Amino acid sequence: MMIRLSFSLLIFLMSSPIAAQENIGEQSTVVYDSDYFDQWSPVTAQDMIDRIPGLTQGGSSRGGFSGGGFSGGGFSGFRGGSGGGRGFGGGSRGSEILINGKRTAGKNNSTGTQLARITSDQVAYIEIIRGTSGELDVRGSGQVVNVVLTDVFSDISAQYEISGQQYEDNSVAPRVNVSVSGTRGALEYQLQGRVGENRDVTTYKEKSVLGDFSSNDYIYRKDIDDGGGYGMSANIGYEINSNSSARLSGQFTEGTNGSEISRKTTNLRTTPWTDSYQREDIDGEISNWEIGGDYEYNTTRGDRFKDLFISNSFTPERLRERWNLTGPVSESKNLFLDSKSTTRERIIRSSYTMDLFSGSQDIEIGAERAQTILDSTLVLGMPNSGGIASAAVGGLVPVNVPNARSTVEEMRYEPFVIHNWVFNSRMSLESSILYEDSQISQRGETSKKRNYDYVKPKLDFRYDLTPTVQLRGTMEKIVQQLSFNDFVAALDTRDEDRDVQFGNENLKQEWYWNYEFNAEYRLPNDIGVASARIFYEDWTDRIERIDVSPSKDDLQGANGNVGDGEKYGLELNSSTRMRMIGLPNLLINASISVEDSRITDPFLGIDRRFSFSWRGRQTLGFRHDIPSKRINWGIRFNNTEDGNRKFYDLIDIEVWDSDPFWTAFFEWRSANNTTVRLESNRLGNWEFCRQRFRYTGGIAEGSLAELENNCNHSGHDITLRVTGTF
Repeated sequence: MMIRLSFSLLIFLMSSPIAAQENIGEQSTVVYDSDYFDQWSPVTAQDMIDRIPGLTQGGSSRGGFSGGGFSGGGFSGFRGGSGGGRGFGGGSRGSEILINGKRTAGKNNSTGTQLARITSDQVAYIEIIRGTSGELDVRGSGQVVNVVLTDVFSDISAQYEISGQQYEDNSVAPRVNVSVSGTRGALEYQLQGRVGENRDVTTYKEKSVLGDFSSNDYIYRKDIDDGGGYGMSANIGYEINSNSSARLSGQFTEGTNGSEISRKTTNLRTTPWTDSYQREDIDGEISNWEIGGDYEYNTTRGDRFKDLFISNSFTPERLRERWNLTGPVSESKNLFLDSKSTTRERIIRSSYTMDLFSGSQDIEIGAERAQTILDSTLVLGMPNSGGIASAAVGGLVPVNVPNARSTVEEMRYEPFVIHNWVFNSRMSLESSILYEDSQISQRGETSKKRNYDYVKPKLDFRYDLTPTVQLRGTMEKIVQQLSFNDFVAALDTRDEDRDVQFGNENLKQEWYWNYEFNAEYRLPNDIGVASARIFYEDWTDRIERIDVSPSKDDLQGANGNVGDGEKYGLELNSSTRMRMIGLPNLLINASISVEDSRITDPFLGIDRRFSFSWRGRQTLGFRHDIPSKRINWGIRFNNTEDGNRKFYDLIDIEVWDSDPFWTAFFEWRSANNTTVRLESNRLGNWEFCRQRFRYTGGIAEGSLAELENNCNHSGHDITLRVTGTF
């Protein structure tokens, strides 16, 4: 029903009659001057971006959806994760954000996160660049959003954001964010500090039956996650002279993330039923820092030399302890699991861009060097009457885990040549060839070196069929980066019966040829944007689960290369102002995607979908501005197609399903530009459910041992956020 409704809406939006009014942007680059946004009284550059139809905000601080204005309300900087893959990487399918044509030399402290720190009076205009050019700091992106600032603006501008997020158990997590930006002569700067808390409450209900379908047990589990911390970031730019400039960025984050877990297990195999209880404490700490910079020099003939560098470090620590409750005040510990890892990156990239043939062509020649190091340790203790207890594992008996202490290091060199050819005002071709040469070495309990080299070509052709219709074809060889955690022993956070998953030192990179065709129609009179994408991926050495069992009595699966496969799909998107029905400030967004994949399962020998592969998704939402009341509000519906979304491992098969959910917000802006925003996420009785079929002797043996039906529910949350300038 949802697919039919969304598809009908897309057809209506793409075929609606349009009144004849002045068009905005009948060229490949669409320009929105600052006065275009005056009717909405925006406070920040992010507010301005939210009003442009058709933008995918991948990289914005709000992380919303296309033109939707939803902010998500997270404080994920204290939950950790170093940003993206290793190295600087190439362009994305979504929108890349530039400020004054430049991208921040950072990964966690990215350009998109600066949008909420730039006040609207600092913005001269916003460009939506749909073509390619050697003048851009990014290549191969679906579209580039360039926020161009005024030459002269106030010397200093300060912003604040105060918020509180209420959860289903009525607890509240407060957060404060303060930023300062300004200029002093040739120096531009942005400084930000934030402090706050996180909280999540999740309930799990699981009922299982044995292989003969007789009742086994029922588990009720409640997780309370608490955390918080603080972070600081800075971005500084300096115009050395008319030909050269330099930028420096940095960020630092420290935080905690702990969990209290209570579990009640009812044994359904006894008469009467009996209950047992457990509790867990998980203490986690996260620290993350990054520093990056770039230097650019432009010659008098228009050539450009650029150097970029990044150095960062990300360290998560996690101590998990579990107890059996044996009485009202007595308990016995049955698990001690301590893990720590530090990932460090050191990257440098240099390039030289020059014009050819009177500016119709340009070529960029450069190279990137990247060093990535993972230091990982894992300590496991369990009760064992035949072993010797140790205080180092919480008074339990140490358990030997293969690859529990390892250092994995990659040295990668990537020379590249990128050629951009503008045939005429309607056609352009970007072609590139990159050569990747890398060595991954592992030290510790396992010592091994692996050498990889790949040639990675790409062609990106764009044709403006009309000033409003652009066609784009892409062919590219994409080599996926390996996850260092797959080489070493790591926590298994998905399966309570297996606390640790083994590493695999024999991994090699998976890669695929990507073929895609994109069509974009920018409706006249700034009504909106409709787009479609068809893609096909031809995979080699796909990574899924394989058998790494030490023996038949100790079955263990790990990530490994399983062979070749294919993936294909279709995406449709529409973002439209309802001017045709007299509501120009009502922006409706709809998207539909369907996809499928095929690979041969290494355990069963059958053709199946990729593990975790989506079947399709739909979103439908609107944003309604009421300028006379200084109000805007919106609702978004999210849904994923269920059925046959499976994960295959050595001893079990999982089937995933999830419910659709709603997100809503209401925002009011005062005359002095103080914004009050109320939003709620996961509205509706949202649940994520998983069926797990566990087999004795592995799934290939076909002997079902247990069937688990598990559903979890996090509940909705409500956030009140107040932002302003001073």
